[in-house]
Amino acid sequence: MLGDHSVVAEFYFADILHTMADQTLLKQVTEEMLAKADEIRLGGGERGIERQHRHGRYTARERIEKLVDKGSRQLECGLFIADNMYMEYGGAPSAGVVTTIAQVGGKYCMIIANDATVKAGAFFPMTCKKIIRAQTIAESARLPLLYLVDSSGVFLPLQEDVFPDTDDFGRIFRNNAVFSAKGISQIAAIMGNCVAGGGYLPVLCDTLLMTQGSGLYLAGPALVKAAIGQDVDSEDLGGAAMHAEISGTIDFMEPDDDACIERLRSIVHSDMSVMPVAQPPYEGVGPVRDAVEITAIFRAQPNEQYDMVEFLSCVVDGESFNEYKSKYGSSMICAYARIGGWPCGIVANQRCLTQKKMPGGKVGPTTSANMPAVIYTEAADKAARFIMDCNQKRIPLVFVNDTTGFMVGRDSEQAGIIRSGAKMVNAMSNSIVPKISLIVGSTYGAGHYAMCGRAFDPFLTLAWPTAKYAVMGGIAAASTLLQINLAARKRRGEEVDESERAQLLAAITASYDEQESIFYGAARGWVDRMIVPEETRTELMDALSIASTFVIETEYKTGVLQT
Repeated sequence: MLGDHSVVAEFYFADILHTMADQTLLKQVTEEMLAKADEIRLGGGERGIERQHRHGRYTARERIEKLVDKGSRQLECGLFIADNMYMEYGGAPSAGVVTTIAQVGGKYCMIIANDATVKAGAFFPMTCKKIIRAQTIAESARLPLLYLVDSSGVFLPLQEDVFPDTDDFGRIFRNNAVFSAKGISQIAAIMGNCVAGGGYLPVLCDTLLMTQGSGLYLAGPALVKAAIGQDVDSEDLGGAAMHAEISGTIDFMEPDDDACIERLRSIVHSDMSVMPVAQPPYEGVGPVRDAVEITAIFRAQPNEQYDMVEFLSCVVDGESFNEYKSKYGSSMICAYARIGGWPCGIVANQRCLTQKKMPGGKVGPTTSANMPAVIYTEAADKAARFIMDCNQKRIPLVFVNDTTGFMVGRDSEQAGIIRSGAKMVNAMSNSIVPKISLIVGSTYGAGHYAMCGRAFDPFLTLAWPTAKYAVMGGIAAASTLLQINLAARKRRGEEVDESERAQLLAAITASYDEQESIFYGAARGWVDRMIVPEETRTELMDALSIASTFVIETEYKTGVLQT
C-alpha cells in the first residue's frame, strides 16, 4: 500500500510542477503582451505626441478618451496590427490608426481614429485592412461609426499595395456609401489633415464636423501650384471656414478638439437609429470556479492535457452548462450555456484523452481512445448538428480553439473524416448567428477552419498570448520543410553532413516558430483582440453584449450536405 501511495504522490507532485510551469509561462507571455501593448500605444513616440500638442491638437488616443463615456470599457481591435512590419520605413505602430468599440452616450460605437503621430496618419496597406475590418464588425452589429480624421493620405512609397484592390483604400469609401444606404450612422470629425483621396471618407459620412486650422482638400497648395500654376493658401483651398461658408461641405465648424468632441457626443446622443446598450436577457450568475482559476487548469505544452469542461467552468454562468451529446463524439465539447446572462452555444476542443465506443457485433461494443485536441468523425458530426440547432434557435456561437486538426490515418479515412469535417465546415460557414472565436492554444490546419477560422466570418476573434496559428505544428512542419530542402539540394548534387543538417533544422524551426506565434498572426490582422487569460469571461461577456444587435436577415440554410 505504501508503494501505491508513493506512486500517487509522485503523480500529484508532478501535476503540481506542470501547473506551476504552465502558469509561469502564461504569466511571462502575458507580461510580454502587455509590455508590447504599452509600447504600441505610444504610436510615433514622445516627439510625435509633442508635435500634436504643439499644434493645439490631441493625439488619437487622447481624443478617444475624451469622447467615450467615463468608466466604460473599451474593446480595442487590432492593436498589434503591423507590429514589426514596415521596419524599412521606420515602422507603423498599430498601422497608424486606432479602432475601438466603446460606449458613447450609453451606446456601443465603433471609433476609428487616425494616429497622426505615426507618419502623419498615412495609410499603409495594413491600415486599410484594419479599417475595413472595423467597418465589417460595425456593419454586422449596426454599430454607429465615428471617424476621427487626421491623415495625410496614402503612404506613397507603398501606393501599389494601398490603392486599388478590394481590401485596399477604395473599399473604405465603398463601405461608407453602402453603410449609409443601410442606415448605419456614420459621423466624421476632421481634426487635422484630410488630404487627397482620404478626403472622400468624411464627405461620404452622414454628418461632418471640422475644427478650425484643419484642412480638407484633394490637392494641397504645393500640388495645386505644380498642377495648374495657381497660388492659394491652405485656408482658402480647404480650411474649415471655407467649407462652412462657401463650399457647404461641412455641417459643423468647431474652434478646437474639445469643442468638436463635445459636439460629436451631442450628435450621438440625438441619434435614435441606435438604442443604448441592452441588458442581458437573464441575470448573470458567477461561474462554478473563479474566473482567475482558468490559468491553473490550462496546459500550454502540446504534450500535456487538460479537461475543457473544467476550463469552461471558469467561464460560463453557474448551473447554465448543458452539455450536448456528452457521451458521444467526446473529442469535442458542445454545450448550451450563458455567460454573464447572455445565452450562447459553445463548441470547444477537448484537450484530454477520451474514450470512444464502437459497434462490436456479437461480443458487444468495443472501446478505443481519442487523442487530445484532435477532431474525430463522430465529434465533427456532433458539432455540425449542434451548430445547426443553435442557428435554428438563434443562439450566438462561441468557438474555443485548441486543436491540432482532424484525425488522419486509414481508420479515420474509412470512417469518412473528410465527409464529416466538410459537414461541420458547411454548417459553420452558413451560420446566420454571430460567431465568436476564442483561441487559447493551437489552431492548426483544417481544424482552424472548422472552428470558425479567420476566413469564416467570425464576428470577433479573441486570442490568448499562448495561442499558435499555423497549417500544422512546429515539429511536423519543420521536419517536412527540412526534407523538401534536402531533396532540392540532392537534386543539385549537394551533399549535406549531419552538422549542416542540424543547422538547417534549427533555422527552419526558428522561422516556423516565429510564424506560428499569435503575435505574428495579430500583426497581420488574423485576430481582433489579444486578451489577458484571467479576463476571458469578461471579454466573452462584452463580445456577446456587442453581438446582441447582430443583424440576422436570412433563414439558415446549408445547401447540400455530405451525410
